[in-house]
Amino acid sequence: MTTPTSRLLRMLSLLQTRRDWSGAALAERLGTSARTVRRDVDRLRDLGYSIRAVKGPDGGYRLEPGSTVPPLLFDDEQVVAIAVALRAASVAGAGVEEPALRALGALRQVLPERVRHRLDSLEVTTMGPAGASVDATVLVAVSEAIRASEVLRFDYGEVRDARAPRRAEPYSLVTTGGRWYLVAWDLEHDEWRIFRADRITPKSARGARFARRDLPGGDVRAFVTARFRGSTTPEWPCRGSVVLDLPAREVAPFVSGGDGVVEAIGERRCRVELASWSWAGLAASFARFDAPLSDPRPVALAEAFATLAERAARAALG
Repeated sequence: MTTPTSRLLRMLSLLQTRRDWSGAALAERLGTSARTVRRDVDRLRDLGYSIRAVKGPDGGYRLEPGSTVPPLLFDDEQVVAIAVALRAASVAGAGVEEPALRALGALRQVLPERVRHRLDSLEVTTMGPAGASVDATVLVAVSEAIRASEVLRFDYGEVRDARAPRRAEPYSLVTTGGRWYLVAWDLEHDEWRIFRADRITPKSARGARFARRDLPGGDVRAFVTARFRGSTTPEWPCRGSVVLDLPAREVAPFVSGGDGVVEAIGERRCRVELASWSWAGLAASFARFDAPLSDPRPVALAEAFATLAERAARAALG
């Protein structure tokens, strides 16, 4: 049951999130009656907040610009969101890394102990922006298990059946490729696994404490990069080159600087080096330039071209 003070703070937080709120909508979000909402609005006005009544069928309220709102009026989910955003900014390479870290430290200092604990438990390795929606309570629950070195018990996927929950020793939360992932030691399969966080539903009771294992290579970013490339190292498992009958200047804009190299051979030809997770995938990458090619290296790449040619010929025959 909420106290009048906590209800007032929650109302202020809601009024900041959008321009207008109807009385009914505020009552629903606060779990109270429209009459209590009117009384709470009057209390806020008595405290000096400029809250304007909005005319309409249901009536409504608006927090006027320039109102002095108490600082750091955040609920738990907002704290999680701010912490993630600041940590992402600290590695964004946009020139705001140091201010972001200082802001995160300042935020921590003035938060209540309960909320500060949640902020401290949120350990995230940021490799890129997070896109897919994940419930903040999931992120906090996983982070707390990581911080406490406790076995995480969870359902995985959309289907909830009668099978026993999954059990894993959580190592790190990672954001990359627009998604959240959990790197963990899977106790069911006795191996390192990467789980999508948006498919995780933690159980309320966690398992026993565990001794933290050494992650292969010791670097979370390198480990995740390698797994997504189908390799045991951050390098692509397959790398090769061909000569393309195209000028280097026409090819260069379409070759990633990190994984590809273009070397001019005269005015009209160039040697292109690329990498991929498989030889067949690498051969297909070269084929996308839609130009004559020759001298594939190494032999494995030449064999992949032969295999693709046979498949394409069969497909052409129907």
